Amino acid sequence: MTTRVHPHAEARRVALDILFQADVRGERPADALEDWLSADRAVPEFARELVAGVSEYLDELDRLIGEHAHEWTVHRMAAVDRTILRLASYELLHRPDVPPSAAISEAVIAAKELSTEDSGRFVNGILGRIAREVPGEEP
Repeated sequence: MTTRVHPHAEARRVALDILFQADVRGERPADALEDWLSADRAVPEFARELVAGVSEYLDELDRLIGEHAHEWTVHRMAAVDRTILRLASYELLHRPDVPPSAAISEAVIAAKELSTEDSGRFVNGILGRIAREVPGEEP
């Protein structure tokens, strides 16, 4: 049996990689994206949109994540978890074309694959709390 990969899943993973690079290096996401493009790495249009959106709303996203991460500050989180949360929060708040369930599911899968099993639960809990605040949406 083959697993059907959502068309945006690969683009999300590229966006995560770019945003993670920017976070770890302390550079702007636009600069990390430019590095990828100048190295002739494939960056799907959806990934570019996600990187630009997270970059534009970064302060808002970090504030929101911090408010919903009980007893955690954003800067204390593992960089990969922080990046996953930023991306999924951006999708929940600013991408009405992305179903909340898809944003959360993809984020949890990424956390389990790229971080730890506990990270999957951590990410799911925070995103679930954020999704409950999105007008007209149910997680």
